[in-house]
Amino acid sequence: MSESAGDVTNAEQPGEDLGFVMRDRLASLTRLRERGVEPFAYAFDRSHTTVEARALLGEGDEEGPVVRLAGRIASWRGQGKTAFAHLVDQEGRLQLYLRRDELGEEAWETSKELHLSDVIGVEGPLMRTRTGEVTVRVTSLTLLAKALRPLPFGKEQVVDGEIVRYSAFSDTEQRARQRYADLAVHPEVRALFTARSLLTRTIRRHLDDLGYLEVETPVLQPLYGGAAARPFITHHNALDMPLYLRIADELYLKRLIVGGFERVYEIGHDFRNEGIDRTHNPEFTMLEFYEAYADYRTMMTRVESLLVAAADVLRAVPTIGASVPTLVTPFPRIEWVPSLVQAAGVDVLALDDAGLKEVAARIGVERPGSLSRPKLLDEMFQALVESKIDTPTFVVDYPKALSPLAKPKRGDDTLTERFELFARGKELANAFSELNDPIDQRERFEAQARLKAAGDDEATMVDEDYLRAMEYGMPPTGGVGVGIDRLLMYLTDTANIRDVILFPTMRPE
Repeated sequence: MSESAGDVTNAEQPGEDLGFVMRDRLASLTRLRERGVEPFAYAFDRSHTTVEARALLGEGDEEGPVVRLAGRIASWRGQGKTAFAHLVDQEGRLQLYLRRDELGEEAWETSKELHLSDVIGVEGPLMRTRTGEVTVRVTSLTLLAKALRPLPFGKEQVVDGEIVRYSAFSDTEQRARQRYADLAVHPEVRALFTARSLLTRTIRRHLDDLGYLEVETPVLQPLYGGAAARPFITHHNALDMPLYLRIADELYLKRLIVGGFERVYEIGHDFRNEGIDRTHNPEFTMLEFYEAYADYRTMMTRVESLLVAAADVLRAVPTIGASVPTLVTPFPRIEWVPSLVQAAGVDVLALDDAGLKEVAARIGVERPGSLSRPKLLDEMFQALVESKIDTPTFVVDYPKALSPLAKPKRGDDTLTERFELFARGKELANAFSELNDPIDQRERFEAQARLKAAGDDEATMVDEDYLRAMEYGMPPTGGVGVGIDRLLMYLTDTANIRDVILFPTMRPE
């Protein structure tokens, strides 16, 4: 083997020249092909994963059955005519023991051309070494893929019976850019994204069991709506028309409620042309679900049961479960207006525009002079209330100006029947008793259009087709949007949204 097993100096680091290392691997590739060894195989019939193989050897057993494993070489220690290595796959890690006499001359010569990160297949009986480690005594070795670039594997040590790993790939930006390398060398990152997949499966199963129908709605839309956000704009050549990447699924899902589907949901990507920070990525995953004949009170119960189910499932995931909070229902409820008034120390809704901007500037809202009144109120609430909420809490009854798609609150038409769920300073869910009066909806759309004309690039437009659908009659409906990325952040105590997205949006290198 051309590189030392424990040598992490060959691991890729930002700005490092890998020319020598890669030339050595390319030379090895050439030698293998000259010997008739194909370094990029078509397939390998493995019998077990590393975890399954380890389980085949009982506590007192010294020998076990023959297994066929495949994975990457994570370490290698050559000792004359023998070698020890570690093979890693998706599930774990297992030691290999290779002997020249048992492998045969041809396979032994091939093993001398192996490098860290190469993908190999091995066959042989299980055994236990003198130190008690479960090991495969390799009798057959196949090169499956030659790694021309070394993965940044770190070193491992056993401390007090526990494996302690020292990463050779710790730069967070590089890890996000090269997620493939991050996943390959950090099993805890694979566990996090396995948990993400489990989360979406749990959500689907939970909603399916409640009688919801999973549907798909357009990503490319002639008009955008359903949220206050700046869209991405593209152009359709054949139709010679602009199209928008959706900022929300809402208006199409509610069209389906009009069409007779009484419970629908969609898990899909939405896109908002906004800044990037620890809780925002321009491309993100949303769950939206809508239920005819329900209101926002019903949807609070739905959200509580959904989150409890998700937390219960993730709590059983190794390396992840310990961080999952125990959720106690019902979640606390606070009202939007009183909570902001108390936090600001002044009745902000009673202030004129100048007074509101003065208070906003005092509490640190950026560029208050350029923001519309609804946006100012929203920014103030984020700074004074939302950011301070730790345990899951419903904030209810938002002002009408902030909720163009929600029904007026019964008994106070200056407010709407809307809630948002916050935890650890993050918004996890947003829900309404959906507005189903087409006349009221038109007035609110037109108010949004006036804001847009005045320079608010997050305001929505008048969607005539959606209004036509409403005019056919939309049943009373409760609707919810849940950010999957932020929900996973909360449940796994992850601080940055890019750490829960496999391929987050990044600046070009």
